[in-house]
Amino acid sequence: MTNENEFTAEEVEQGRLMFAERWEFDTSVAEIAKLPPLDKLEIAFCGRSNVGKSSLINALTGRKGLARTSNTPGRTQMLNFFSAQSSPITLVDMPGYGYAEAPKGMVDAWTELVFDYLRGRSTLRRVFALVDSRHGIKKNDMEAYAILNKAAVPYQIVLTKADKIKPGQLERVKAETLEKIAKSPAAHPEVLTSSSEKNLGLEEIRATFYRLAQQG
Repeated sequence: MTNENEFTAEEVEQGRLMFAERWEFDTSVAEIAKLPPLDKLEIAFCGRSNVGKSSLINALTGRKGLARTSNTPGRTQMLNFFSAQSSPITLVDMPGYGYAEAPKGMVDAWTELVFDYLRGRSTLRRVFALVDSRHGIKKNDMEAYAILNKAAVPYQIVLTKADKIKPGQLERVKAETLEKIAKSPAAHPEVLTSSSEKNLGLEEIRATFYRLAQQG
């Protein structure tokens, strides 16, 4: 069986070039009616609060302050869009989930916004579902994946903070992750690993972006 995470030198280079130019913040959206026009292809990032979504976006784009990072769970409360002038893809930072501090009504509103976006966004090609490699998939992750399955949106697991655990342990987490999503119809069959702090896995993620852009 071919490992889809294996990329050609050309894909790696084109992925690097895609992120070599200057990426900018476009807009934040709290209401579905205010979504930007259906223009470029979109790849979104989801995950529990503090899983490292903003840090990964900053690492991929080479801009430390592009996406806001915070030690306060739930700070990203809207859909945030980022793009570069010649890139065919827009990045979308989705609200984090799993925070205890946010009122239930606010959480419900964010959930509705996210589902409406997932269900109705024809330009959305994939969601990168981030999971802290130290903790693995939790109950609220599976609840989020159920929403992705219901919306019929393809998603791919990215294990973050991979530098924080030993290689053998990381392989076990990858195997456990694949087992948990095996029956998920929208799940991609390959798991990516990353470390924003050590710049691990960025080459593969950028190459994945390029491959998705080529598929249109």
